[in-house]
Amino acid sequence: MARLVFDIETSALPLETFDESQKEYLFRDAMRLPEETERDARVDAIRQQLNLYPFTAQVVCIAMLNADTARGQVLFVADDFEADTDEAGPVEFVPCVDEVEILTAFWDVAKHYESIVTFNGRGFDIPFVYLRSALLNVPISRKDWLGYRFQTEPHCDLAEQLTFYGVSGRDGAARRFNLDFYCRSFGIESPKSHGITGLDVNSLITEGRYRDIAEYCLRDVQATVLLFQIWKDRLAGIK
Repeated sequence: MARLVFDIETSALPLETFDESQKEYLFRDAMRLPEETERDARVDAIRQQLNLYPFTAQVVCIAMLNADTARGQVLFVADDFEADTDEAGPVEFVPCVDEVEILTAFWDVAKHYESIVTFNGRGFDIPFVYLRSALLNVPISRKDWLGYRFQTEPHCDLAEQLTFYGVSGRDGAARRFNLDFYCRSFGIESPKSHGITGLDVNSLITEGRYRDIAEYCLRDVQATVLLFQIWKDRLAGIK
């Protein structure tokens, strides 16, 4: 069974993208605060959170690997749209002109896979790419990826599996950790070990460091592939 492992990186849309009504809605809580310092801090916090929502952010990178062969692609927005033809290896880096091109290429790959593996894909990546595709009128080739939460086909979300579907709540034995913590615990090289995290994406976009974003996203996926293998070998089947 062909399994696709993928991860996305997102970046907040410019504030000028939104009309006055939308901006009022987004920053309403901040504007209610009486103190300017407190208000400004809340505005900054809200702007950081805009990365998380498909109506306020865009997909700037999608990294994909075949779980069995470790071959795949990294699709990323870049100023230079020409691929490096001298680059060889199991993973192809594909610069794209915009988000529409990324999503279109992603769904073209997706239709060739029977199932997917993610880390927190049910809560973030899948809803994000579905809604961004709908907003941009990009055809979706697989509409079954949210799946049934308590099954691992067609979607195995490792964040769900490693918490046994949240059986312990926030503070129990199976509480949820981030991918970095799980990787370090299981002896997998953390995607963050190269000094870049998802919090850096906005600044990297501003600096034009698109390839750095692509390589970070790929490290996320490579780590997820290794974590999936550990889960499959040691934990799969627990009910």
